[in-house]
Amino acid sequence: MNDGHTGNDNRLGSQRDADLSKRLHHLEEKLAKTKADQEQARSDDGAASSSTSGSAMAYGLRLSSEFVASVLVGASLGWVMDHFLPTSPWGLIAFFLLGFLAGLLNLVRETQRRSTRP
Repeated sequence: MNDGHTGNDNRLGSQRDADLSKRLHHLEEKLAKTKADQEQARSDDGAASSSTSGSAMAYGLRLSSEFVASVLVGASLGWVMDHFLPTSPWGLIAFFLLGFLAGLLNLVRETQRRSTRP
């Protein structure tokens, strides 16, 4: 009843198991490497995006402080002019508006300069 196929089948089966085991081990190594690469990419992207958002916030704060400073300087000059000359309140109004316009002009210039820079 033994036709000699069971010994041969056992060898083929164990060889297949060994091949499958090797392939499984190889795939597990590739999967671990891919996961490690993805984690590294996520941490690199996180660092880049946080530094980018930080520099954008710094840029916005700089622009807003320049605008507020120009308005305050204009208003201060107008107030000083009104204090020493009999032009009250027109000096304050005129220089406040000039400071406002100067601040807007600075904002437009800076944003145009930054948008053309790579």
